[in-house]
Formats: sequence, structure tokens, C-alpha cells
Amino acid sequence: MCQKRAIFKPMAPEERQDLKQRCGGSWKLVLRFLLAGEACCRRERSQAIAGPGHSIAVTSNGVVYSFGSNSSGQLGHGTTEEEWRPRQIRSLRGIRIIQAAAGPGRTMLISDAGQVYAFGKDSFGESEYGAQGSKMVTTPQLVESLKNIFVVQAVIGNFFTAVLSREGRVYTFSWGNDGRIGHQTEPNDVEPHPLLGALENIPVVQIAAGYCYLLALACHPSGMSVYSVGCGLGGKLGHGSRTDEKYPRLIEQFQLLNLQPMVVAAGAWHAAVVGRDGRVCTWGWGRYGCLGHGNEECESAPKVVEALSKVKAVNVATGDYTTFVVSDDGDVYSFGCGESASLGHNAAADEQGNRHVNVLSPELVTSLKEVKERVVQISLTNSIYWNAHTFALTESGKLYAFGAGDKGQLGMELVNNQSERGNPERVDVDLR
Repeated sequence: MCQKRAIFKPMAPEERQDLKQRCGGSWKLVLRFLLAGEACCRRERSQAIAGPGHSIAVTSNGVVYSFGSNSSGQLGHGTTEEEWRPRQIRSLRGIRIIQAAAGPGRTMLISDAGQVYAFGKDSFGESEYGAQGSKMVTTPQLVESLKNIFVVQAVIGNFFTAVLSREGRVYTFSWGNDGRIGHQTEPNDVEPHPLLGALENIPVVQIAAGYCYLLALACHPSGMSVYSVGCGLGGKLGHGSRTDEKYPRLIEQFQLLNLQPMVVAAGAWHAAVVGRDGRVCTWGWGRYGCLGHGNEECESAPKVVEALSKVKAVNVATGDYTTFVVSDDGDVYSFGCGESASLGHNAAADEQGNRHVNVLSPELVTSLKEVKERVVQISLTNSIYWNAHTFALTESGKLYAFGAGDKGQLGMELVNNQSERGNPERVDVDLR
């Protein structure tokens, strides 16, 4: 059964044995590790990424389209001109892409051969708002320092980048020169460093990055667990305090809640998890109601979103004070900051003409019900400096977009000086 999984197939016999030992000594545990990774990441399936001002769409065959802001060449077309419609990255012909990540002025793509291509700002550690690393790359370039690591996922956080290998090892670039993240590096550091500490000998199936912190979904022989490391502001590390963690630390609250984590999401200042039983937990900075508990209070440990108790969730996505939850029947709920219409509720204007209403508890995104198709993925902008936009991908590969569109990041032309779309609109790209 392991041999039927895409990541396992190309492994050499000794690599398979190493993975078996790393997973706990049995092929059954290897299979669980492989299936867990497939369940939480849309590897080898179509996906859309709502980056900060630019967007990436990947078809199920691994063809990549990009559109939106392009000031650093982050669209990969060899130019720095904006694109208002999805445009295929032609230089990747013959290379099948299985996963994508988009950060401020930067894009990373991962091929089915485990190789990583990057373009845009030529820095692994540049902050969203700063002048470091003025060099830019306008077409996909192989990341030489990762050639000997078979990568299956990449995430771009603020000030750092992290990748996950197929064996479940985490490597980071440029994570802080004060050593608070387990190794001392410079912002322009181009070498991957293994994440030291508790996760060195525990396989990880998914990573998620927010503002100066990292979450890792790990596969123990006894079950799934979540570790966090980095900046603890707002309680976003989930340990019941707001202190920083230099090394990955187990979030113990899930055991107390009797919840088996299956998917993790790291927003800029808050985080979320979906459990095997469909429960959703959130924690961190509660501004604008992004935790879904009916208030704006911080939670320094994971707390179940009671308003979703009748919903069996299968996925969750987080951004800058916004959260989306996808249910097993394809319904979508959102809550948090209503700025730039990225929640999809398109509220009626109040007396001041303001329709950007914050939502403190989960609300069904009724505009996506009108699509009359099951939603399988939500992606939203995870940035504190860019107005947010949101993608909803359906089972048949149709892509819908709403929120900020002033740079072309929605993949459609806006008329009459509009800068955003309040209701989901179909993007002219087929991701089947």
C-alpha cells in the first residue's frame, strides 16, 4: 500500500528503510505518515494560492499560472509587468509542479521530483516591508542549496522560509539572527538549516508559517500532534503563555481536549487546527473576531470553536485576522476582519457607507452556496501589509475569487475604478 503513494514510489530501498525507522519501525506507521501528508496538503492535486498582491494556480497536471502584482518578477514570466489574467509560466514546460508558496514579492514551486524553484525577490529572509535584497529573479530558478533534499512543501513566513522533506524533516532559512529559532542565521542566508530540538527524530507531515513563527503537524507512533516555535506574541504558539520558543515545543492542549489534529493553519497572528472528528480549534490574537469565539479576546492555548459544533470541518485557512473553515459537505464559513471584502459576506453598507463589517462568530458564506458546487480548498492572503483576497476552488477545478483586486490578483479586470470584488466571481482558468 505504501508503494502506491506518489512520494514513496521513487524512494530507493535504503531510503524506504530509513523512513520506516523514522516513523516508528513498521510499514503501517509509514502508510499513516504518507496518508496524513496527502490529507492536509493538496499535493499532486489542483490548488490556488492567494499571495500578498499576486496569485498562483496549479492544475492537477502540474501546470502553473500566475497573475497580479509583479514588481519583483514574482510571476515568473521574465518581466516585471502586472498580469490581470492567469498566464501560464511557459519556462516550466515539462516540469510537473505539485505544490506552491507565495510570499511578499516571492514565489516558490515544488516539482514532483522534489526540486524547488524560486523567483521574485532573491532572499529567503526578507521582511514584507523593507529594502533588503534588491536583487530579483524574473523566471523560475532551481534553488541549488536544496538540490540534495527531496522537498514536498515550502512555506514563506515573515523574515524566514521553511521547507519540509519527504522524510518529514524541517529545514529553515534566515530564521532570526538572535538565535531564538534554534539556529543563528542572517537575513540573506541561502543554506537550509535543520530545525533542531524535539522534531529532529519525529516525522512531520505539514508545516505552516505566520508572522515570525512556525507550526508543524507531527506523526508520532501514538498519534498526531502539533509543535510550535518562534515568536509568542498574542499567545499564537498555543502554550498558555506569550513567551517566545527557541526550539519546537509540543502544544499539549490537544491531548486535554482529546483532539487528534489533522490540518494546521498559521495566520499572521493567530492559528487554527482541524481535528479528525471535525472540530476546529483556534488560538492567538483574537482581534476583529478572527478566533470565532464571539469576542476579540486573545487565547493563548487552543480553544474549540463552539459555534461550529454542528459542522464537521475538513479544512481551515487563516490570514491576517481572518479565518475560513470548509465542511465535509463543501460549505464554507468565515469570520474575522471584513476589510477588503475578503470574507465573502458582502454586507450591506451602513450609514457611513462602510460595508467592511468584522464577523466575531463563524458565518456561512452564502455567496459560495450559489456556486452549487462543493468547495475543496480555500486560500487567503496571509500578510499584514497587503489588502487580502480569497480563492475558493471547487471539486471540478473551477476557481472563484473575491476581495482586493487592485493589482490583478483576482485574475480579472475590475471596472469603474473598483479595487475589490465583494462576491465570488469565476476566474478564467481550468484547474482540473
